[in-house]
Amino acid sequence: MSFERVLRRALIAIAVVGLAAGLLALGVGQAGLAGILWTVTTLPVAAGLLVAILRDLLAGRLGVDVIALISMLGAVALGQPLAGAVVALMYAGGTMLEDVAVARAERNLRALADRAPRVAHRYADGGIADVPVAAVAVGDRLLVRGGEIVPVDGVVASDQAVVDESTLTGEAIAVARAQGGAVASGAVNAGPAFDLRATALAADSTYAGIVKMVAAAQATKAPLVRLADRFALVLLPATVAVALAAWLASGDPLRGLAVFVAATPCPLILAAPVAFIAGVAQAAWRGILVKGGGALEKLARVRTVLFDKTGTLTLGGARLLSIETAPGEDAEEVLRLAASLEQASHHVVADVIVKSASARGLALSLPEDVRETMGTGLRGTIGGRAVTVGAVTLLAAEARGVGWVVRALRRAAWRSALTVFVAVDERPVGVLLLADELRADAPRAIRTLREAGVGRVLMVTGDRAETAETIGAALDLDQVLADRVPSDKVDAVRFEQQRQTTAMVGDGINDAPALAAADVGIALGALGASASSEAADAVILADAIDRVGEAILIARRARRIAMESILAGMGLSGLAMLAAAVGWLAPVPAAIVQELIDVVVIVNALRALRPARRRVRATIPEVAERALRRDHEALGASLDTLRGIADELDDAPEDRAAALIAEANALVRQHIVAHEREDEGTLQRLLSGSADGISLAALSRAHREILHLARLLDRLAAELPTARADRYLVRDAQRLIESLAQIVRIHSAQEDDIYRVFGEG
Repeated sequence: MSFERVLRRALIAIAVVGLAAGLLALGVGQAGLAGILWTVTTLPVAAGLLVAILRDLLAGRLGVDVIALISMLGAVALGQPLAGAVVALMYAGGTMLEDVAVARAERNLRALADRAPRVAHRYADGGIADVPVAAVAVGDRLLVRGGEIVPVDGVVASDQAVVDESTLTGEAIAVARAQGGAVASGAVNAGPAFDLRATALAADSTYAGIVKMVAAAQATKAPLVRLADRFALVLLPATVAVALAAWLASGDPLRGLAVFVAATPCPLILAAPVAFIAGVAQAAWRGILVKGGGALEKLARVRTVLFDKTGTLTLGGARLLSIETAPGEDAEEVLRLAASLEQASHHVVADVIVKSASARGLALSLPEDVRETMGTGLRGTIGGRAVTVGAVTLLAAEARGVGWVVRALRRAAWRSALTVFVAVDERPVGVLLLADELRADAPRAIRTLREAGVGRVLMVTGDRAETAETIGAALDLDQVLADRVPSDKVDAVRFEQQRQTTAMVGDGINDAPALAAADVGIALGALGASASSEAADAVILADAIDRVGEAILIARRARRIAMESILAGMGLSGLAMLAAAVGWLAPVPAAIVQELIDVVVIVNALRALRPARRRVRATIPEVAERALRRDHEALGASLDTLRGIADELDDAPEDRAAALIAEANALVRQHIVAHEREDEGTLQRLLSGSADGISLAALSRAHREILHLARLLDRLAAELPTARADRYLVRDAQRLIESLAQIVRIHSAQEDDIYRVFGEG
């Protein structure tokens, strides 16, 4: 406990004991002794307040607590020691209440630091030795027993681990991590003991980064707190003027003293810091670490948000988009051979390929004689055949010019996809196209921001325009800035800052400059002392992008509660001052009234600790939800057909191209357009009574974009009977079909997200 807090507790003890002793003396007829006791009680509190005021003056600040000092000294000087003792108790009690409120609000933050592990169980010399966490080196194998806190960042070295990350992320459900899965320090082992391979030193681990952020959060002072200090420039002269007027008008100096007592500004001193520290604590409980009240106050004023794409709006990983094959080869067999060989690799792409094959129910074979070639890929034997899987460089130079290979590479470029080629007995048989995937909660994140009052949402990315704009259209973003390097991201942030308060959301090292340049930088994931987390003002500890909007809502609520408390306290104090000025309140009753105002203000400010009350919202009946999901599953087959048509248009002759375009147009009109029109009406009907005002603007805009593309395709198809299907027309049709397929897939994911949020189950 700090010396200042010890002193405050000593002063409240003096004030309570002195006031009680004086009342006891008065009760036995010792009025003179009572006055002495009350005076002795008042002076130490006044002396402590005087020291605090002088310290503020040396720092260039003049606070409203000068009024409290004048009240105490004036009461003693005017022979009103009881009033002085009551004001002393009020002031000491107010600061004590602030300590209690702040301590309660800091509990979530302090608990993070207090839980930091001190000891690790390290394998050494055939046994297990307990060593200080600071002694753990990268690569050490550690034992994490059931119920223990993970000491450092690492990967699971056992078959599996079950960890509780609720302290880090706010998510109460324990998660399973397979061998090789990353586990952050600070998580709790919720299952049996497992082995951990350390990947970071204790000082560089997640928990160390969180502790640093907690220290920063507790050390900063919110701008709104300084705004409260600036009220002193108005309140102090106003109080002096009213007190002098009351004294001169009545001829009674006690009238002026009563005004000073009624104006004692504890509401102004306490409201803002209590509300903002409470807001920071509430955010921490939700897995959002805000670095102090200053960052929270800025977050409350955000009106523009810029998102990075890869790893932020998207997963930053990969999924299997398509399988391109050589003529006569089977796509399923190509995937099966690739996945069988990739079982021997720990690469993240290998994991995606194996999972994709398993999801399709393919029976994988055990690879033999597996060898890895740096920069190329894997080689091995599957069922007696020599199989190679890897980059395009594994193909011979002459094979790279073959028609189907050229087509696959071109399609990969269109989709910003990674290519994994598969060769059997040195002959290329197919290529797997893998690309990043939109986060499932991204649509909800944008919707939450809109509901929080953010008027402008942009995406700034280094990715190609075609890919970025498809995502931008599906998420109803206001602008997409593509092909941007880190310095361009900084320029984009600064441009938006000229218009209104701007936040930047990112997850990588390349986002750190933009995070630092923004009014508020928000990083996804607190991975130790990473550059993005260090540069950010807030860190989302949970793997949930929708927490960005939630952070803004928490910040705005804390700021609103702080302003309500300040204004309510000032208003009530003003009424008490007027009552004292006209003689309705003597000094002692005025002090009691002001103490009641203090309690009301602090209790109100502590509302920021609790989550906002959720309003009742509409729900989608379970029957309707199942029907909507079935429609989406059926729609997936149509989208696969569209993708196949787009692929075939690459080298189709004119007459075949015309037939394919007509087929695609018919499929779009009969299935996709009909589905989107029905969805628009169904969701509007089901959610029109939503009490929380969910915005369906993003859905409607996506519907309009899909219908617009469908109309363009229909117009192009209508020209086919009278125009040659030349390569330019075919290319335009191909782009329309590709765009339709992609945006409908993303839009379906957006609707699925809404079904999850509003489903009754």
